Formats: sequence, C-alpha cells, structure tokens
Amino acid sequence: MAIDTATDVFEEHRPVLMGVAYRMLARVADAEDVVQEAWLRWSTEDRSEVREPRGYLVRVTTRLAIDRLRQVRSRRETYVGPWLPEPYPTDFGDTVADSAERAVLADTVSLAVLVVLESLSPLERAVFVLREAFGYPYADIAAVLDKGEPAVRQLAGRARRHVEERRPRYEVDPAERRDLTERFLAAADEGDLEGLMSLLAPQARLIGDSGGLAQAPLRILDTPEKVGRFVIGVARKGVPGLSLRFLEVNGGLAVLALSEGKPDSIIQLDVADGRIQCVYIVRNPEKLTTIPAE
Repeated sequence: MAIDTATDVFEEHRPVLMGVAYRMLARVADAEDVVQEAWLRWSTEDRSEVREPRGYLVRVTTRLAIDRLRQVRSRRETYVGPWLPEPYPTDFGDTVADSAERAVLADTVSLAVLVVLESLSPLERAVFVLREAFGYPYADIAAVLDKGEPAVRQLAGRARRHVEERRPRYEVDPAERRDLTERFLAAADEGDLEGLMSLLAPQARLIGDSGGLAQAPLRILDTPEKVGRFVIGVARKGVPGLSLRFLEVNGGLAVLALSEGKPDSIIQLDVADGRIQCVYIVRNPEKLTTIPAE
C-alpha cells in the first residue's frame, strides 16, 4: 500500500480547512492565505508525532485565522459604506450527501450569519465555527485554542445566544426562495413598486457593499418603500450589456448580474415566512473575483 505524501494528506483536508478559515474571516483571499500558511507549516515542520493530521491542521488553521482576524478588523473599521462578507461559491447539494449536515453548513456560511459573526470576539467566533459548523466536541475545541473546557463552553454559550438573538434560524424551501427571487427580479424590471413591496417584509432592509469602488447605498436602507424605490431606480438606469445568472453562493440561491459578460454584482435575498427580509447586494469588484462568469 502506498504511503500518503504530505501533499496528499493536506489536500484531503483542504476543504475543511478552507471552510474553517472562510467562516472565520469572511474573505476568500484572507482564508486562502491562512490555508497556504498552514500548508507551509505542515510541509516543513516535523510531523513524526502527529497522530491525527486533521486535528493538527484544524488547530493550526484556526489559530492562524484568529491572528489574521485581529489584523483585518482595523481595516474594516475604515471601510466605505456597509461591509458584507465576500460571496463564496458553494455547492453543498452535490458535495454533501447528508441533508442535515448540508443544512448546518449552509446556515453557518450564510451572509446573514457571517454578518452577525463580525460582532463576536475572535475566540467566540472560532468556538462558534468549530462547534456549530463542524460539530467539534468541547474538549477538542479546548485543545485547539489551548483553553480549559469550561471556558470554551462559556464562549460557546455566549456566541450561540448572540447569533440566535440576531439571526433566528428558519428553514427556507429552495423552490420558495427561487420563486421569490424571480418575482423580485420581474417586479424590478417592470417598475412595479407595489408588486415589489408586496414581496418585502415590513422590516425589510437592503444592504449594499461597494467599498467605495462602485455605486451602492452608503447606508442601510431600512424600510420596504426605500428598498423598493432604490431597486426600481437601479433597474430603470440599467446596466450595459446586462445578463443574469442563478448560482449558489454562501449556501443559498443568488443572482449574478453581468455587465458585458463581466461580474457586476451579486444579489441574494434573505427569506422567511414567505417574504423578503433583506436584500444583499455586493458590488465591490474586489469581492467578485472568485465568482465564475460562466
């Protein structure tokens, strides 16, 4: 039997490491940098006493992600306009067989949850990601963070309460999300303000992320009328060579708007109780580089 090389072992666990790093950092480039640094340590350090490569690599990746998160937070404090996570193409339907596991992975990578995670401390975020997304036992998380298990349980409790208070969990049927998305796009295209507002929840919001590099609201729009009028105004103005494509990002259906064949924006709707709760629009070109145009 062939002995796995260091590269084989690392590549086997790369999807998990990327999943941890992205949920920690919410930016693909930062997550890839962390995973690359984990690879450098794995490939150059003495591995003779590593009995569980996955546990070792998750520990290294998590600690590197905590350090990186502390560095990038100062950068986000000077961000122009609202900040949203970088859209991350996912395909849980084809790569994860278990429906319950797929639902958990999709929920913990959703834009709504990642926005909430921004308000957690780095340690709280790490515990939440390892526990809620990947089901790690408290004892294992304690080993990863070099903390006592009681302290980890406290961190987990605080993080879970924080997330649940700000992002109640609910299941959305994919067919319902698709239907609402298509009706939303049709109403916007037709300039139907009344029809558009009928799809929006009373507390509906629109969050646009441009980073000052594209046109988008510099503040969160927080009423259905403001959201509706903005969306129709954008539709009337038009986008040169506009084409739309459905794809899955962050565990849910999204719309990729292309201008002359190049990614212009990602639009995703947060849906609950048959209404649109939030419209997310990412237009910062630096956050669209990993989105495939085809």
